Amino acid sequence: MKRRLPGVSQRLLTAQLRSLEEDGIVDRKVMEVVPPHVEYSLSKKGRSLQPVLQAMETWGENEVKNFPIS
Repeated sequence: MKRRLPGVSQRLLTAQLRSLEEDGIVDRKVMEVVPPHVEYSLSKKGRSLQPVLQAMETWGENEVKNFPIS
């Protein structure tokens, strides 16, 4: 995720993921390896948000087409 979000600090990313975990949006799995590895995935609750997020993405794409940034 960090590679796909340039400019975001590890600290901020971790805080956001922990918050999403507390809200039940993502599941966190700690892999017992060296070095430690953590995997995040959408929970059932998180997957239920996909239609909403898709609609927001579509809306945003249409807005950019209608009002291009100059």
